[in-house]
Amino acid sequence: MIQDLTRAYLAKVDHDLPGYVRGLYVVGSAALGAWQPRASDLDTVILTSRPATGDDLTQLARIHSEMPGSPRLDGVYLEPALAQVWPIDNRTVPFVVDGHFTPDRPCGELTPVLWLTLRRYGIPVRGPAVADLRIRVDQEQLRRYNLDNLREYWKATAATIPAALADVPPDQVVDADTVGWFVLGPARLHYTLAHQDVISKTAAAEYLAELFPAYADLARRAVRRRAGEPEQFTAADLASAGRSVDAVADDAWRRFG
Repeated sequence: MIQDLTRAYLAKVDHDLPGYVRGLYVVGSAALGAWQPRASDLDTVILTSRPATGDDLTQLARIHSEMPGSPRLDGVYLEPALAQVWPIDNRTVPFVVDGHFTPDRPCGELTPVLWLTLRRYGIPVRGPAVADLRIRVDQEQLRRYNLDNLREYWKATAATIPAALADVPPDQVVDADTVGWFVLGPARLHYTLAHQDVISKTAAAEYLAELFPAYADLARRAVRRRAGEPEQFTAADLASAGRSVDAVADDAWRRFG
């Protein structure tokens, strides 16, 4: 399925924009050995031969609109100059999230974690070997990114859960993906802080279970759900997932802040 998706994309882009894509690298869950056909999109880094023109962007928007809806091919586009510096400043580059192509907004996908994943686990579909890309990851920037993300994004988002559940019965069924997102995401950042490495959401469940055994069952249920098993989650589970965010973020700041 992964090969079919990248092959379909490259066939389209080579036909409509010959010579434009000089490199394509798979990252994300597929590179980390945790691809789930029913849950995972295909994350990529796409290296181009030139800065995109307006016509290029129009063609890319059409190409991505014609790609399959599931699994979706996501990714970021880097022109040659940017593939020398590996930016982490949310600058404007073309990118695709949830299958939607965005040509003209700051790209939040440009992070030290992305470049660490590419450097250690990236799978070349087209282009030089990953080792030849000379990807640089500054360890202090990596540390600061993860700490800030845990506090400013994850804790801030989890803080909205109690109010959202104020009038919801504890046993009411809630969106399973939301619970899994809260319970598995922050644990991955904590692992990166502890080990300067990247793990999948599946592996994050076991890591969280080791850190905080109280959330072990919730995390493992989230992984089973991602694998397609019929797990349901309640408002009480969502509240617990929110508390797990605080536990992980606070522990990370205590240890690595």
